[in-house]
Amino acid sequence: MSNEVELTGVPETMLWTLHNRAAEATRSGGILHDADCVRIYDSIAYDYQHNFGKPDGTHAQRARIFDDAVCGWLAENPSGTVVELGAGLETQFQRCDNGTVNWVCVDVEESIAVRERFLPAGPRCRHIACSALDLAWLDHISPGPVFITAQGLFMYFDEPDVRTLVTAIVGRLPGVQLMFDAIPPWFSRKTMKGFAKTRNYTAPPMPWGIKRDDLSALLCGWSPRIKYVEVGNFGPPRGPLAVLLPVFERTPVLRNIPPVIARVLTAA
Repeated sequence: MSNEVELTGVPETMLWTLHNRAAEATRSGGILHDADCVRIYDSIAYDYQHNFGKPDGTHAQRARIFDDAVCGWLAENPSGTVVELGAGLETQFQRCDNGTVNWVCVDVEESIAVRERFLPAGPRCRHIACSALDLAWLDHISPGPVFITAQGLFMYFDEPDVRTLVTAIVGRLPGVQLMFDAIPPWFSRKTMKGFAKTRNYTAPPMPWGIKRDDLSALLCGWSPRIKYVEVGNFGPPRGPLAVLLPVFERTPVLRNIPPVIARVLTAA
């Protein structure tokens, strides 16, 4: 049975990423195996193609990189806590669940309401309905090993808000690891002028853009608790851009063009 979903602004982007992940999950030889994503995609009455156009694999590639990091961390911290900021309709818990992890999904109220319809909370996967910028969610995180992810989120905040959030996380949770993606300044500027993904859909403004070469120093300057920042470019899993990405990685000017994923390690 189909379900209508009414979302606007940043919450609607959960359908954009769902569109791209589901396309990859149903592709022969795709990089992401995600039956729950496909189930949700097929259940929602929404014209994805009309709004978002032809799917690409970039969001699936991002999800795969995050999955690999989370699963590697869980191998060392099997009963640790993973906090997913801006969870939307992401099915990372379903893909990475090891049977003992404690998972916490944080998102605004309207997004959690949609998530609950398709991915109900459970004993080891809790939902917290509030903005990531409402630091009250930190009060619900138990002491111990914690890994925090933020896929497709920080770019929608202003830099001072990102700084407040990051410094609160590393200040409140000793030894926490934080992983997020960021867009370059040129793309941020493009969205601020109105980035039309298609003639039927304009992406929300993304105020925070940062060059890859500047990100590590910026974060370490925010807090002495941040000991190391691992930064790498990412892009689609196939096609010309995928072939060129290693060249971009090795070239000082070019590596600031693609989006990046950062993994932040902190002092215990």
